[in-house]
Amino acid sequence: MSTVAVKPPVPARASKKKTGQGGGIGRYLLVRFLLIFPTIFILVSMVFWLMRTTGDPITAALGGRLGPDQLAERVHAAGYDRPILVQYFEYLGQVLTGNFGTTISTNRPVTEVLLTYGSATAELVFYALIVAFIVGIPLGLVAAYWRDKAPDAVLRVLAILWYATPVFFAGLLLKLVFSVWLKVLPVAGRATTGSELQMQLLPNKTGIYLIDALQIGDPAVVQDVLLHAVLPALALGLLTAGVFLRLVRTNVIGTLGTDYVDAARSRGVHEFRLVSKHAYRPALIPIITVIGLQIALLLGGAVLTETVFEWKGLGFQLIEFIKARDFVAVQGIVALLAVIVALSNFIVDIIAALIDPRVRY
Repeated sequence: MSTVAVKPPVPARASKKKTGQGGGIGRYLLVRFLLIFPTIFILVSMVFWLMRTTGDPITAALGGRLGPDQLAERVHAAGYDRPILVQYFEYLGQVLTGNFGTTISTNRPVTEVLLTYGSATAELVFYALIVAFIVGIPLGLVAAYWRDKAPDAVLRVLAILWYATPVFFAGLLLKLVFSVWLKVLPVAGRATTGSELQMQLLPNKTGIYLIDALQIGDPAVVQDVLLHAVLPALALGLLTAGVFLRLVRTNVIGTLGTDYVDAARSRGVHEFRLVSKHAYRPALIPIITVIGLQIALLLGGAVLTETVFEWKGLGFQLIEFIKARDFVAVQGIVALLAVIVALSNFIVDIIAALIDPRVRY
């Protein structure tokens, strides 16, 4: 009897991708980019309506200092006697063109104020982030290495104190210790008068004192600028360093319990090397994802830090405009800060997606 050979069934090729698993990095970044616009729209709208709960800006700033006729004339000239919805849509149109209005107290375009003082705030936030990284990440690794022991307990308490201490109190305390008692650091300002005069004469000054000092090429000016930045950077940076410390500690301890770390431990790898080499990089991913939130925290803290140290940036000017009840300027500065926070979160999303593919899905 002849037999017929039956071929085994050929498994079907997985030629089609499974649906429902998300797109690639291009789709992820496109979605995150498109979300910027409704976020900025909501933030700018909230700023407008919250500012207008006090009434029109002219009356808020000049009420009691001008007669009723003069005040009504100023209000009419500025268009604040029109329906509030008309003013709202006009304001949105101005923001789209980069026009945030004119300050009432100084009669300057708000855009000019933002460009003049925004560089100082950006420089301070940059210094504070450096302090947060230098202090928070290494101490987080130390706390993870000595977990549940005395050094870990001390560092956790420090992290809580740094985060819970008001920025203005930390600034005053630092000034008392390093400027009044020890007399080793400047008490306030961004630079001495002589250094500022030299930087003002630069043809291509940026407003970022460190860059301008480097353009001058005088080591004494660079040192002067850096010394003035130490205390403000510490006061603001330690706030975020506390967050980074606890975040790194928690994630390193979690990473130390993974299979690949257990395999390295079974091969006799020292615990310190496990912490600093194998568990370090994966623990940094959560740090990157929260940087966007920390930018908002730093910008909020910069208002008080700049006031304490007379660091003339947007935060310092914001307090001055609030004192003058110049709500047009306040509205413009707060709206810009909201835009910066939204863009910072988008940049952080890009970095996180490039480092960790899991966040794309």
